[in-house]
Amino acid sequence: MADRAVPAARVVAPWVRTRLRAAPGAAAALALLVALTACLAGAYPRAVDRYEDAGLGRTLRQARPEHTTVRLSAPQPDLGLPPGRRAEALRPATLQRQYEKVLGAVGGPLTVDRAQSAYGVAGTVTPAVPDPWLPRPTGLPAHVSLTAQSGLAEHARVRTGRLPRAAHPVDGTAAEVEAAVTAATARSLHIKVGSVIHVPAPGRRPLAVRVTGILLPRDPDGAYWSTVPVLRTPTLVTLPDPGPDPDKYWLGALLLAPEAAPALLGTSTAPDRYWHLAPDLRGLHAHDLDRLKSAVASLEAGPALQRARALTDDGAGVDTGLDDALASFSRLRSGIAPLVAVAAAGTATVVAVVLLMTGGLAADRRRSELALLRARGASLTGLAGRLLAETAVVAVPAGALGLAASLLAVPAGRVTPAVLAALAVTLTACAALPLRAALAHRTVRLAPPREDAASVRPSRRRTVAELTLLVLAAGAVATLRRRGTTGDQLVAVAPVLVGVIAALLLLRLYPLLLRRLSGPAGRLRGAVGHLSLARAGRTQASAVLPLLALLTALTTAAFGGSVLAGVAEARDRAALLTVGADARADAGAPLPAGAPDRARSVPGVRAVTAVGISYQAKPEGGQDEVPLLGVDPRGYAELTARTGLGAFPPDRLTSRPSRPLPAVASPAVASAHGTRRPFLVRLEDGSAVTVRIVLVRDRTPAVSGADFLIVHRAGLPAPARRPTTLLLTGDHLDAGALRHAVGGTAGVRIRAEERARYADSPLQSGAEHVYTAAVAAGAGFAVLALLLSLLRAAPERAALLARLRTMGLTRAGSRRLLILESLPQAVLAAAGGALTGWAAITLLSPGIDLTTISLPSAQAPPAEAELRPDTWSLTVPALAVVTVAVGVAALQAWWTGRRGSVTELRAGDGR
Repeated sequence: MADRAVPAARVVAPWVRTRLRAAPGAAAALALLVALTACLAGAYPRAVDRYEDAGLGRTLRQARPEHTTVRLSAPQPDLGLPPGRRAEALRPATLQRQYEKVLGAVGGPLTVDRAQSAYGVAGTVTPAVPDPWLPRPTGLPAHVSLTAQSGLAEHARVRTGRLPRAAHPVDGTAAEVEAAVTAATARSLHIKVGSVIHVPAPGRRPLAVRVTGILLPRDPDGAYWSTVPVLRTPTLVTLPDPGPDPDKYWLGALLLAPEAAPALLGTSTAPDRYWHLAPDLRGLHAHDLDRLKSAVASLEAGPALQRARALTDDGAGVDTGLDDALASFSRLRSGIAPLVAVAAAGTATVVAVVLLMTGGLAADRRRSELALLRARGASLTGLAGRLLAETAVVAVPAGALGLAASLLAVPAGRVTPAVLAALAVTLTACAALPLRAALAHRTVRLAPPREDAASVRPSRRRTVAELTLLVLAAGAVATLRRRGTTGDQLVAVAPVLVGVIAALLLLRLYPLLLRRLSGPAGRLRGAVGHLSLARAGRTQASAVLPLLALLTALTTAAFGGSVLAGVAEARDRAALLTVGADARADAGAPLPAGAPDRARSVPGVRAVTAVGISYQAKPEGGQDEVPLLGVDPRGYAELTARTGLGAFPPDRLTSRPSRPLPAVASPAVASAHGTRRPFLVRLEDGSAVTVRIVLVRDRTPAVSGADFLIVHRAGLPAPARRPTTLLLTGDHLDAGALRHAVGGTAGVRIRAEERARYADSPLQSGAEHVYTAAVAAGAGFAVLALLLSLLRAAPERAALLARLRTMGLTRAGSRRLLILESLPQAVLAAAGGALTGWAAITLLSPGIDLTTISLPSAQAPPAEAELRPDTWSLTVPALAVVTVAVGVAALQAWWTGRRGSVTELRAGDGR
């Protein structure tokens, strides 16, 4: 049989494997970029969750369990019921069954800490007990609170005696019961093991309560002991009497055995049943804040309360301050979150631009290859699909690796937002190259069209899109200025929109700028200047992406830097208003004679200003007391000038003998007593001085209040001349050393320590850290965008320099050419970024309040916390852009000069 020809098998290498082997460096760079970006994107929401959860926990801990515990209580059973049923309703078995059912009825996300929750019976009336051996500070008998609470053995340690017991079923007719007291109660009320306290009972002999044990709480600050603090610590109650010595009496708690609770029915204590539900702070999360508030509202007056009543008693009610604590945290977070979102939105925009630029750079690098494939019949869909598979093989594992790194780096927080953020990064990285290639090769061309920025006229579609963005940005800015940062996240996108509009506007102005420069450049000697402008004009019109990245990053950096500068300025101002100088030493009495001299010898102290303050000085004809400050005019005037708090010329306080003392007064004091006539001021020791107001100032360093009078210390009586306060100026002051130097009982406050107190909230400090990290990441990606834009033109520049070198261009001329070519775009981006940042801050500042993130509302004095442009934040990033552009151009010129012209010509022609 004749041999038949066997056709050769066609071996086709897989597309993805071939492309990855052809450009392993580009694949590795893409994987690194995606992994880093996905890690940052995944870490951001978890970092926000972490500091918000910490802030919520801090707020609830500061509110204390007596306010955050949900207290469900029901009155004693109806008097018409049989005594047996009434007693049964107060027994621990019944209360425990109801407690378990109530726990199941509490709706999520409010989680209950079972270890700190409790139930029991307590008297709502605290009767006076007649026992004479109990202490009576003002002659009134002591009062006691009878409580039978569950879990006493688990939450207390017996120091002396034993826990109380009930030997047989107890009812309202019991004559004696056992109880325990805490060590603090025993110490204050002089109670010992074996003491008997007689609680009045209507219609019969008093109930004898025998103390069998003295207890030490295992967790005194926990909700078990702190929901009702009197269980742990007795209280010295002061009656609201108008006299100088009001009546007082002791109130302490007697802790009965839970089985003895029915005995309270026979007393005048009006016992209530209660179920205390302590929230588990570890199970409460800030992202569930709205649901938490709804759950608490439902317990207070809603469906959850109805369910609790059905399980316990129709007259049950709920009392808690948890809703107030949640509302306080919500106000703080609502003032901080929009500001953090500004940095997040700006960084996200820059990251998206960098990922799109990465795809664009890859598409441009392979323009000839893709054009050839399209010319040979490759479909646009098939080509985009192959590019998508090629990119996904690299980006998907890198994104997963970055996500895993973010979960390890920030262990707390939700997983879903982190996964979605990393997924968004991965999808953007995968789609950048296929989309850019599809747009560039949607029609088959033999040669790429020329897209010079100086020659291509914007299309109508671009004009319509730009006008639409302009309207959106104007509306966002106007709305933000009118409404502020409350209600939505509009503040987050407003600076980004301003940056987008600025980028589009600068691209419109760029050709005009080049035409303006072309005339003077043509009159220069040599061809470098003219050639550099011609090269700058050959910039592709698609340069909107790098310019957008730079402007967005510069705007975000300027905005963020101004926010951080405003926060620091507000805290410095508040600390200065509180302390009055760099440090302050106060005493309730005159300081020792040598205190000022010893304070001057403390390391770091540069100046000491002594002030004698009479806080109870009373001007004649006035109803209120006014602090009178006796100062040395020259030293105190220098202090006011340094601090900027009510500066005045010292000679205005100089007085002649037998004349009224000239005084500097606050506006309120000047308004009350006038500035034309003298008036008498009576001091604390009964002496008096005559003063006349010669200057009015809003503030002064020595006192933080709104009322004061400042006079020359030499004109005061001898007792009032002695200083009571020292105001110190210096650096790195040590409070301990100052306290030792001043001596006595003087209290020392340091301005730096006072300032640190204003940033101790995890919500504030965490927001600052995330804000700073986001701005830094945005700046880093902006520099990467600049490098990518320069890398895009690097092969063409290298080939150009090689050709010019063969024509006689020197190395110095090569450097000047590349630097001058890069300067128009770099200067345009830097100037535009600084101007855009200034405009965004100026436009948005009326709608942004920095007080919330700067100062705790209840601890700091009122200080300005306004958003103002910060010079360093505007100029430093802009100069960094110019420096990087010039440095990269000079580096490329140097590197090209090291390589041979033939090599560069071959590399350039090959590309």
